[in-house]
Amino acid sequence: MKEIRTRIAPSPTGMMHLGTARTAIYCWAVARHFGGKFLLRIEDTDQVRSTKEAVQVILDGMKWLNLDYDEGPIYQMDRLARYKEVVDQMLADGRAYYCYATPEELDELREAQRAQGLKPRYDGRWRPENCKGRPISEGVKPVIRFRNPDEGAVTWDDAVYGPITVQNSELDDLIIMRNGIPTYNFAVVVDDWDMKVSHVIRGADHINNTPRQINIYRALGAEVPVFAHLPLICGQDGQKLSKRHGTVSVLEYEKKGYLPEAIFNYLARLGWGHGNMEKFSREELAKVFDLKDCSRASARIDWKKLDWLNGQYMKEADDARLAELVQPRIEARGGLIENGPDLVQVCGLLKTRSATLEALADAALFFYVEKDADPEALAAALADGGREALALFGEKLKALEEVTPENVYHAIQAVMTEREIPMKVLATPLRVGVCVADRTPQIDRTLCLIGREKVLARIAKALA
Repeated sequence: MKEIRTRIAPSPTGMMHLGTARTAIYCWAVARHFGGKFLLRIEDTDQVRSTKEAVQVILDGMKWLNLDYDEGPIYQMDRLARYKEVVDQMLADGRAYYCYATPEELDELREAQRAQGLKPRYDGRWRPENCKGRPISEGVKPVIRFRNPDEGAVTWDDAVYGPITVQNSELDDLIIMRNGIPTYNFAVVVDDWDMKVSHVIRGADHINNTPRQINIYRALGAEVPVFAHLPLICGQDGQKLSKRHGTVSVLEYEKKGYLPEAIFNYLARLGWGHGNMEKFSREELAKVFDLKDCSRASARIDWKKLDWLNGQYMKEADDARLAELVQPRIEARGGLIENGPDLVQVCGLLKTRSATLEALADAALFFYVEKDADPEALAAALADGGREALALFGEKLKALEEVTPENVYHAIQAVMTEREIPMKVLATPLRVGVCVADRTPQIDRTLCLIGREKVLARIAKALA
């Protein structure tokens, strides 16, 4: 069997979008499913917009999602000599030609075509058989155009959309090189040819490029790969995903406190399905992934579902790992980790209640910030028996031989029994005066983590 080789080839002109990340996941999954190779190529020929910072964003995004690639990163700008070599051969063979049309000429051509109700397209005026005697405008730097076939059609069996046919009469002679820099449609063909890419998996917005590229493949005598085009990701309103729908950059989800495995899982499931699988590992995805299971309909982002899925991964995550991830978030909020309880234990207590790392940091903050209780809230909490209950609890806590959640729970129960009060009469002053938090997890475990000495000091302060 021929080796399966896939690639992700983003342009370093901005953020790494969710759509790019999903495509990368599918490319990775196909390669891993067949025991093939997954390549990373950086399409950096747009020298005006490409930046080193954007390249780093791509590399960081791939690393964060744990998308390990077998070859790369390969940079197109390092391959200019190869593109020139191929173009020179195409010029020699008559498969490409120099075009000296000025921008003004082409604008006039397009306007005239629109006036006639025609689709604007290049008319082949600089094809060798058409340009004899045509003067070359002074100072014009020629571009190189591919000579597209005039007859016939281009047909391919898309791995997602099925058979697609485009008549060559609908295509014109596209520019393949300008000022020594290859255009996208040309460079991508040479790259995929040289790199023996077997499956080109990309967004459906590239479908219009595919017949042009197939014609270039055929002109070069190269094997045409399998094409698979993925429907776009839309917002909940069904419109193309954009900034107005919220975050569209992958690494922004790291900042928002999502776990990479949750984002990986969610994006993989966004437009693909396998039975009832909702939650799965990278390895499970690689085992079952098949392009034929991809939907032809646009996928819609469901933020609530993402939060639910991330919450499931949070529950299963190692406490020590969560502590490492959440510590800088707590510190950014003014928390002092060294002045509080073991963060690993705190994460173990709170992770089942937190959908994201940001939510976990918010929930854990009261353990690491010393602040005074709100006087009005405290006064209300201590009224109607709260003061007496809190004082009695302090006595019982002080008398405990060992401070464990079980022993603290029994102390709470003893106060409720002796004072003949409901739980809230004691729980409220504990929350307001001791924890100084709007909400707390299990109060017995929470008090144990705060520590006996600190709890007793805060009780004394609340009662003063």
